Amino acid sequence: MESLLARIRSCTLCTGLPLGPRPILQADPRARILIVGQAPGRITHAKGRPFDDPSGDRLRRWLGVDRGQFYDPALFALVPMGFCYPGTGRGGDLPPRPECAATWRRPVLEALPAISLTLVLGEFAQKWHFPESGRTSLAGRVARWRETWPDRVPMPHPSPRNQRWFRDHPWFEAELVPALQAETARILGVPARPA
Repeated sequence: MESLLARIRSCTLCTGLPLGPRPILQADPRARILIVGQAPGRITHAKGRPFDDPSGDRLRRWLGVDRGQFYDPALFALVPMGFCYPGTGRGGDLPPRPECAATWRRPVLEALPAISLTLVLGEFAQKWHFPESGRTSLAGRVARWRETWPDRVPMPHPSPRNQRWFRDHPWFEAELVPALQAETARILGVPARPA
């Protein structure tokens, strides 16, 4: 894993990106829970730490964990589809660059043998991790979360930009989040801590 992470962190596939390459991820072969995001945002690029923002606060609340647990690589692997900030377009951040996943996705996943639970956040990550879902909408995929539980769990991105999605789909926080908190506590061997 150390050798793989060193190669990823020195990767220059995305030299043409607006802020240049800065691969950001957290991975350790002991990790039990995998969080699959899309790509680092501008704040993550600047800080060099995934989910160190309001999205991360919401995600940790959904999981029922604190920052110390979340940033412990022996517990959580944080592996986005694209490791570098892709830039901004009209509707927000651009999609992750496809060459990143094509180059690094399989080697990283193969180096994470202890994963018991994979959370797949957002449309772009779900297209790769749920190829069988075809043209199903994000809401449709998340609504069927029990079909792949706990191996792969489709989830909306925890971004504050998704407030309307959360409001329109109250079952998500009423049904999926409590199950996620209980499963996270079970995997980590800690008492469940509802957020």
